[in-house]
Amino acid sequence: MTGIEDALRGSAVLFDLDGTIVDSRAGIIDSLHSTLRDLGHTPDPSHDLNWVVGPPLRDLIGEILLHYNDTRCDEAMEFYRRNYEKNGMKRTPVFAGMREVIRAAGDAGARLFIATSKPATLARAILKQNDLLSHFSEVYGARPDDSGAEKPELVGAVLRDHEIDSHRAVMIGDRRFDISGAHANNVRALGVRWGYSGAGELEEAGPEVIVAEPADLPALIAGQLAAAKRHIHTTTTI
Repeated sequence: MTGIEDALRGSAVLFDLDGTIVDSRAGIIDSLHSTLRDLGHTPDPSHDLNWVVGPPLRDLIGEILLHYNDTRCDEAMEFYRRNYEKNGMKRTPVFAGMREVIRAAGDAGARLFIATSKPATLARAILKQNDLLSHFSEVYGARPDDSGAEKPELVGAVLRDHEIDSHRAVMIGDRRFDISGAHANNVRALGVRWGYSGAGELEEAGPEVIVAEPADLPALIAGQLAAAKRHIHTTTTI
C-alpha cells in the first residue's frame, strides 16, 4: 500500500461539483440568457456573467436581475430551472483528469461525497449522465425550494450524518464558498485553479493548499489528511 492509499483509506473526501468536477459554465450562462429572454429582456453582451458558477441560485438570480431593474426573482428561478433541465445540464463535461482522481480516491478506500449549492436532484442527474454517480456515497445539495444551499450547512450535514471526524475529511472546490464552508466545520480545504474563481479569490479565501492540476490532487489530499492527523495527535498529547 502506498502512502497516498494509506492516508486516503477510511477518510472522507468532499467535492464541489460545478467548476471542480464538471465544466458547467456554458450551460449555466446559456440558461441564464434564456431566462432573461423569457422575462422579456435582451441579454446585455457587456454584462460579465463569468462569476455566476458557485453562489446559491437565488443569490445569483437576484444579482443578475438588479442589472435589468427587475425584481421577479421567483419567476426567474422557475424559468431558469426549466431552461437548465431542458438544455443547460447537458453541457456539463467532466474536467480532464477528474474522472481519474475520483476513481483513484475511491479505489484507495476513501468515502466520496458531493457538497454543492446546486439542487441535489440536478447534481445526481449530472453525475449520472457522466457515469460518475456510483463513485459517491451520497450527494448533498440544495433542497427543491433552493433552501439549504449554503456550504457550511452542507459540509456540516455530511460530517454529522456519517459520523465523520473533521480531521478525517477534506473539502475540494474552486470558489471561496467551498473554502469557507470547509473551515466553518474545521475541515481542511483544497482550492482548485481550473474552476471559476476570480483573480485573487482563492488566495483571499485561504485554503490549506491551492491545486494547479487534477493530477496533483491525490498526493495533496493525502498530505492534508496526514497533516490534520498530526495536528490532532499533537493537540491531544500536549
